[in-house]
Amino acid sequence: MRVVSLVPSLTEAVAVTVPGVLVGATDWCSHPAGLDVTRIGGTKNPEVERIVALAPDLVIANEEENREPDLAALRAAGLRVLVTEVRDVPQAFRELARVLDACGGPARPDWLARAERAWAQPPPLGGRRTAVVPIWRRPWMVLGRDTFAGDVLARLGVDHLHAAHAERYPRIPVGELREAGPDLVVLPDEPYRFTADDGPEAFPGVPCALVSGRHLTWYGPSLAEAREALDKALRAAHR
Repeated sequence: MRVVSLVPSLTEAVAVTVPGVLVGATDWCSHPAGLDVTRIGGTKNPEVERIVALAPDLVIANEEENREPDLAALRAAGLRVLVTEVRDVPQAFRELARVLDACGGPARPDWLARAERAWAQPPPLGGRRTAVVPIWRRPWMVLGRDTFAGDVLARLGVDHLHAAHAERYPRIPVGELREAGPDLVVLPDEPYRFTADDGPEAFPGVPCALVSGRHLTWYGPSLAEAREALDKALRAAHR
């Protein structure tokens, strides 16, 4: 079995579950550390000819992270392309099982079983909080409707204020974000790398939680530890 992954989350999931089947991955596939495969460009600009030359039995992709014209070009070259859709935690578990099965691995490896148990727990006690969740600045962009990261936060007792927005990742001026009056601002370190010195200063007087973007947005082995890590970061913002 030869597999090319166009999605960092799925790259990690396949690499740790079915060692040896991955022959290609994007430049953004940073996990697991030391992954030794051919790099085929970015998620939005994969090198189709290089992928075809690898002669994969399967290319795994995601409807949000990858562009349909690139996927169509791969299909036109005769390659099998499996496209995932992940908008919430339960769907992530189902899609991960489907991908791993298609790659010849177990549909429920130990890390996935542990992740399912972790996310089956109810939200933490202490009441719900509201948040804005920037994912970019210059211009400011935030989580909007129907996102995996939004569902992750909701399961931790945090309701982001743009969940009903018409767009999934709307651009909203920072003044409007402040005026929304959130209890909390959640600042991940990807895709934009928010840090203690870059992000919180835009929201004076509002608690800011600096969180791992991998734990907030990736659906893979990180899900087994994401709940505890994110809950810790969210609680630390209110100390």
